[in-house]
Order: sequence, then structure tokens, then C-alpha cells
Amino acid sequence: MNSAAEPGRFDIVARIAQCVPDLRPAERDVAALILDDLAAAARASIGELARRAGVSVASVTRFAKAVGCHDVRELKLRLAQAAAVGERFLRAAPDDGGNSRAGKSGRGKRRAAEGAQAPSEDALATRVYDEIHVALARNHELLRQAPFAEVTAALAQARMIYVFGMGGGSSALADEMRFRLVRLGRPVASYQDSLLQRMVASTLSPDCVVVALSVTGRVPELLDACRIARDYGAKLIALTAPASPLAALADWLVPIVASETDFIYKPSSSRYAMMMALDVLVTELALAQPEASRELLRRMKLTLDTHRGIAGRGGERQPLGD
Repeated sequence: MNSAAEPGRFDIVARIAQCVPDLRPAERDVAALILDDLAAAARASIGELARRAGVSVASVTRFAKAVGCHDVRELKLRLAQAAAVGERFLRAAPDDGGNSRAGKSGRGKRRAAEGAQAPSEDALATRVYDEIHVALARNHELLRQAPFAEVTAALAQARMIYVFGMGGGSSALADEMRFRLVRLGRPVASYQDSLLQRMVASTLSPDCVVVALSVTGRVPELLDACRIARDYGAKLIALTAPASPLAALADWLVPIVASETDFIYKPSSSRYAMMMALDVLVTELALAQPEASRELLRRMKLTLDTHRGIAGRGGERQPLGD
């Protein structure tokens, strides 16, 4: 890809993630290092990048060209621009309170610090929205290239589907995926405990599918469970970071790129990217079996409307399952 073609739209993070499957092993090591810390990679010299990735300087140069940059200098410039996105959303606005209204006294400084951490409700809502928007936009192009046809075929044919997730975001989303697959009549269970994941993985067979959720793809316990499942022949679908250890294990990768900033007080926006991937995946599965899906959803709607006492009384647009 030629970065000069569309300089204003060249997202280096998305480009690296897109290129990972076609990179050489040494270049994948460079990709993993960069995606792990954009800012540090932007500051590092070519020699330091090579040393930290455990590759040659020539490999770093080849990597830069492989992802569409003319040279390492352009690569580092684009990495610096991508890393600065967080600062743009975190820069204090005039109405955030703080130094502009504080005096030189200790009390003034204390108020300044408190004001900087407590923006107005409107400013906070905008900041949260902007970070979610960045995360979704960055992952949108990646999802358009994900192998959803193969993934949905595997889910449709599986005797049993097991969803593994650990941590604050992936644990909740493992259950979310279970809820979505149940609506489509698929046999599915979700597990968040590491020992249970290992136990379940040891019972699997080639007609089973494991769906592993991890934004980083570097959780040791999850990786162990997935390796065990693969050893017993189960297929692995990973929703995770490209160039991560979990991605390397997967039969099919649905890429998720984290888009975090230094604003540490709000939950991670990466889980919205994961949820978008889940929604696309489940929708693809529903459309792959439209008649069966429509009938199952009709039954569910009728059952729930009857339970709520709104059957036939204008509840057509009510959410299904809430």
C-alpha cells in the first residue's frame, strides 16, 4: 500500500493490524512491539526498535515499507501522530476548572487539581463519546476484512460452542456472546474462571469451537486453555489484537485494536470495539440461516410479549430480550 495516496486517511494502527497476516515472523515481532506502546515506539531509534523486538535493523526497515511507509522516519512520524490522539481528547478545556481560576495559595492549587479531574457533565459526556467514537472508527475497517463467512460457518456447524473471556471487559462480553448465540438456537456455554476453562478445554473434540475474547491477547491463563483446546482438536476463533500470542493460536482471527488514552478515570473504550465485533459476528450468523433465525426470533418475541402482557398491544418495536 502507498501511504502517499491518501495521507490524510492513513491510520497507521489500522494499517499495521491489516498487514500482520502477510508479514514475515520478524516483522510480526516489530508489529507486536509497536502496537503494545505506540508512543514508546515513536520515540525509539531504529536500533532500539530492533533490539527491543529481537530482530535486525533491516527487519524494521522492511516492516516500515510493508505497512506502506517510505522509510522508518515516516513510520515513526505516523506512530507519533497516532499516539497523540489521546492527548487531543485529554487536553484541559477552559471550563474544566483549574489553573485559570486558582490563586497561588495551597488551597488554590488544590482546587486546580480537583478541577482538572472533574470537568463539567457536558464536557465529560463529550470526552467519553469521542473516545468511544475513535475506538469504533479505528476498528471499523478491520472488521470489514475479517473472515466472517468462515467464522459463521464454523459456528453453524459446531456441535458445541464455548466462549472464554477473562478480566473486566471480556468476562462480561463472554456472557453477552452466549446470550446472542442462544437467540439463534446455537448450543453455547461461557466460562470466565481459568480452572474451569482448562477443565472444559480438556473435554473438547474436533466438532467443538472455542471463541476466545481478549483485547490484548496476552492473558497467560486464557492462552493455556486455548492451547489445550487446540491439542484436542477444537477450532479456535479469537477476537483479539493482531500479532498477539492469542491471534497466533487462532484458526480464525477477528482483529480488535485497543484505542486507549491517558484518561484513566473512565472504563476502557476498547470493549465497545469488542462489542461491535460480536454484533457483526452474530448478525452474520443470523443472515447465514435467515429462515431459521427469523422463526426463532419470532417465537422469542411472542413468548416475551405474552409474559409482559403487551402481546398485540403495540409492542412491536420493544427490544427483544429486555
